[in-house]
Amino acid sequence: MARTRRRDRHGTGRRERTPPPPTRRIRNRELGLLVLAVVLILLAYVNLGLATQEAIPEDLAVYGTALAGLGLLAHLCVRRFAPAADPLLLPLAFLVNGLGVVMVRSIDLSLQTARGTEVAFAPQQAMWTLVAVLAFCAVIVGLRDHRVLDGYRYLIGVGAIVLLLLPSLPIIGQEVNGARIWLNLGVFSFQPGELAKIGLAVFFASYLAQNRQLLQTATNRIGPLRMPPLRSFGPIAAVWAASLLVLINQRDLGLSLLLFGMFVLLLYVATERVAYLLGGSVLFVIGAVFAYQTFDHFRQRVEIWQDPFADASGAGFQIVQSLFAMADGGLFGVGWGGGRPDMIPFSRTDFIFSAFAEELGLLGATALLLVYLLLVGRIFAIAVRCRDEFGTLLAACLAIVFSLQVFVIVGGVTGLIPLSGMTLPFASYGGSALVSNYLLIALVLRVSAAPAPARPRRPAEGVPS
Repeated sequence: MARTRRRDRHGTGRRERTPPPPTRRIRNRELGLLVLAVVLILLAYVNLGLATQEAIPEDLAVYGTALAGLGLLAHLCVRRFAPAADPLLLPLAFLVNGLGVVMVRSIDLSLQTARGTEVAFAPQQAMWTLVAVLAFCAVIVGLRDHRVLDGYRYLIGVGAIVLLLLPSLPIIGQEVNGARIWLNLGVFSFQPGELAKIGLAVFFASYLAQNRQLLQTATNRIGPLRMPPLRSFGPIAAVWAASLLVLINQRDLGLSLLLFGMFVLLLYVATERVAYLLGGSVLFVIGAVFAYQTFDHFRQRVEIWQDPFADASGAGFQIVQSLFAMADGGLFGVGWGGGRPDMIPFSRTDFIFSAFAEELGLLGATALLLVYLLLVGRIFAIAVRCRDEFGTLLAACLAIVFSLQVFVIVGGVTGLIPLSGMTLPFASYGGSALVSNYLLIALVLRVSAAPAPARPRRPAEGVPS
């Protein structure tokens, strides 16, 4: 710590501590929270090993070193290239990511016991964590100012549509569980829609920031409703409609719902007009009725949601097993490794929240939701504090995307809404979603670290402007 020598009123020399710069305090706070996150993750891993194998895991040192190294790498990138960024987002995301890897390991052990064969998805998720952190660092290092994206809105929007179209190609496109949303490149597979939603968020935020005033002004009348000029509303509506048509054609209704909600809520945030919320609600009802009458798998999910126990051993098996697992967890849970996630299909992806609720109980599941609430609240706070319109709308849009994804998956596995087939951010197994969520956090951190835009200098008195 730097020191300065001063003299008091008696002339004696004394040393006074110079307070550290604000950015250093912010980054030290982030580092401390990352250390706490790593400790909590390793304690969960030790607990899992003691519960399932009655011994501390042999790879604890390797796993702990890798985990600490990834956290330190991400922290150093932010400390060097975005020193004024928010200190809470990275530790919270890293905590959920690490606990998700531990839960995937617990599911692996449960499946090994049930099937008698080796199951190892946790190491793959750990490798995807490495890829995601590297992608996070690439954005922090390569994108020095989020406002650069504002100049490429149409290129980013078209690129997002292209990403959504890629799974429709005959050779590399792959259909899984009735939805054609995967790209199979031989070495690995991924969902381009996960990256497309971030591109669409950038496009919507940029376009609305530029045309905010026009969209707030209603000059055209359609029946009893007054609408903004078509030329200002047309491009963004066209991109939104194209993305929804592509997703409906691919039968990925979960992502369609996510993009629709993002579009309507961001319009309301940008214009503060309740008419957009009302119009969006009407369009949502019309779309839901159309999907129910058109798509068999959507109709089946709605019927399962209405009464999952009507076919508990057939179509409703997933949601029934999810409800039973959460009921078995009770208030305090059965403990790490004490549950039966092997009884729930897709427990490592769509239903990982049910596995958390069974092994950690209502208190643990609530704590996990509170972490998500802190993440969303912090992102919205960054949007409010941002000094430029594009940054405000971009952070708000990313917060909407993140919160809707958590709501849709948690609401689906608890029976609040029909299942959508989405994954829980940072917790579920899957490389595409993990990388896109780390990119989301990187963009929000870049928004939070941006300096205020320069204000025009006022002319001196008596000098003509």
